[in-house]
Amino acid sequence: MAFRDGPFENLKVPLAWTAAVVVVVGIVGAVMLLLGDIRQTTSADNYAPARAAFETGAAPVGGVLSAPVRWTGNAVDYVKGYFFAVSENRRLRAQIVELNAWRDDALALKNLNGRYEQMLGVKTEPPVPMVTGLAITDARGPFARSRLLNIGAAKGVRVGNPVLSEHGLVGRIMGVSSGNSRMLLLTDVASRTPVLVERTDARAMLTGDGSGSPRLDYIRGAGSVQEGDRIMTSGDGGGFPRGLPIGVAAKGVDGSWRVKLFSDRTAIDYVRVLLFQDFSQLADQNALNAPPLASLAAAPPPTPAQAAAIQDVATRRAAAAAATAERVRAANAAPPPAPVAAPPAATTTAPTTARPVAARPAAASTRPVAPRPTTPAPVQPTSTPDAEPAPAPAGAAE
Repeated sequence: MAFRDGPFENLKVPLAWTAAVVVVVGIVGAVMLLLGDIRQTTSADNYAPARAAFETGAAPVGGVLSAPVRWTGNAVDYVKGYFFAVSENRRLRAQIVELNAWRDDALALKNLNGRYEQMLGVKTEPPVPMVTGLAITDARGPFARSRLLNIGAAKGVRVGNPVLSEHGLVGRIMGVSSGNSRMLLLTDVASRTPVLVERTDARAMLTGDGSGSPRLDYIRGAGSVQEGDRIMTSGDGGGFPRGLPIGVAAKGVDGSWRVKLFSDRTAIDYVRVLLFQDFSQLADQNALNAPPLASLAAAPPPTPAQAAAIQDVATRRAAAAAATAERVRAANAAPPPAPVAAPPAATTTAPTTARPVAARPAAASTRPVAPRPTTPAPVQPTSTPDAEPAPAPAGAAE
């Protein structure tokens, strides 16, 4: 049916009024756009009240006018989703399959990055240089336990270097080539590692026997090991640094003490090799052999007050030393003292001569000797000086 045959065929719109309405609407729209898009300039203060009033009135009107548009869009989306649900499901299934592959890759990378972070967190005290490698092959047998690593002498690896995982000690290097090296695990029958018990500091020897838990031999001290004690390297012999974690002590079924290794928590693939040779590389030999006061050469210069105090003390010490030397010189130059004469002997009015009496030897026996009575000696006349005195009795001389 044509438009002219419908109910609106007799409807006539005046052209003049229609043009006027369009012009008025256009003017109002232009004014609204002008007020809504005005910039903040120095003369914008005159339009601020009008702009605020326009925005206040236009906001509800805009919300009401946009509501049917939103409802129409939602209805169209609902109808489209209903009619195209099958194709949408197929597309989503394909996307899920693709995302599952990405999820597996992301989980693998997350696990790998976590292990890398743990490996980078392995540190020793004092620090020892390390290189990271990958275990590429595994040699197992009834007694042999070894791995082949993809790092060798080109990276500084040498025979005897300790090998660590992110959890603890794994073994040591037993053979090296240019680009590869062979690692002997702690569980190998040829493995011998000096260890200590962290709680009691007791020494022991960790011996591999082919099982998953090596044995503790030669334990020093009765009752020095208990269930759950941490076992670490002791550093005895200089083959390993002290304090590398190994595992925890546990009682075996045969009654012997064994060690549950920390390295058994995860697969041994990424490892770090300690470039350790002996304890001399842990300290600077020149610093150890330096004189005791070598560090004083780097002391800062003294302040003026300190320099004055040092000069004053040095002057006093020099004056005291000079005074002491002067006193010693004066004492050496003084004349020796004169000898003192002995006092004269006392004289008697009647000189008498007595025979010298020889001293008797001491008696050999301890028998007491009775005292002898003493008798006074008779006095001889001294009329003639040439006469010899009479001999005194024997008892009087004694």
